[in-house]
Amino acid sequence: MKLARKKMPTFDLISFLSSVLPREFRSRNFNTSSFQTSLARFNHKRLAPALPNAKWQSELREEKKFRILEGNYIEELRRHIFPLLPSLSTDGSEFVTWFESLNHIGPGQHHPFFTWLANESSLEEMKWFLAQEAAGEAGFDDLLAYTQVRLPPKAKVEMARNYWDEMGRGKASATHSNLLDQVVQNLQLSPSINETVYESLALSNVMIALAVNRRYLYQSIGALGVIELTAPSRVAKIASGMERLGIGKETRAYYDIHAKLDLAHSRAWIEEVITPLVIDFPTCAPFIAEGALIRLTCGKNSFDRYQRELHEQ
Repeated sequence: MKLARKKMPTFDLISFLSSVLPREFRSRNFNTSSFQTSLARFNHKRLAPALPNAKWQSELREEKKFRILEGNYIEELRRHIFPLLPSLSTDGSEFVTWFESLNHIGPGQHHPFFTWLANESSLEEMKWFLAQEAAGEAGFDDLLAYTQVRLPPKAKVEMARNYWDEMGRGKASATHSNLLDQVVQNLQLSPSINETVYESLALSNVMIALAVNRRYLYQSIGALGVIELTAPSRVAKIASGMERLGIGKETRAYYDIHAKLDLAHSRAWIEEVITPLVIDFPTCAPFIAEGALIRLTCGKNSFDRYQRELHEQ
């Protein structure tokens, strides 16, 4: 599908970002188990259904503390990936070309850990990895629901299609969250925040922060879009390793489905979400780029840690 090109000014991503990145924010070491574990617990409570209670004011004060820390963490990540942003003047099509290239040149792509997982890992090693992934799962459906609020109709409709797929097209047993639960139950995994490496928790914490804070709307779009772009080859290797180890089709359905479905989702995201947004509102492009690079960088950190924990033992 080709979109009508609108005449627009070009802009330099690096120059633009340098004008909006904050110069100062509180310094803290966010790459620790204690910080990421605390933030993960906060997010678990933050997103859980709740009832009115008499402690709501004190809860808001506590929430403010975590949200300020969370904001500082995201700003540090923005500063960290700043050198990776493309230094080019771009229009919509040129930006999309760069975005698509992340599938090949982005941080963490073609990581050797997944080839090892597919071909050499033991059943116990695979189960450890799957438990880490399950504990660090942010919930793509919920991230979509937060992100789509008040977006233009074209992008919103495509996100609705994606959400409907996540919801098993109306069949409760086929929802992707239920399929992931089947992996956990059938393999008798025990995912928990305390037993999860902090890099995996960080990945979930970042995705939630981008989705629920409206100032990071376009970063969330970039992060979600790059998941759809890069996941299929990685997920296919996970599914291949599970099959090699004798894990049945029902148990690995979550990974089999995503290996195929995310290919279609990726094309739709680029054509219906990212391209229209950067054509109609080119100022959002650098923030979409930021979100994609933040997500890929956090993913690479997780893959590196998995490899150290298993492959390099």
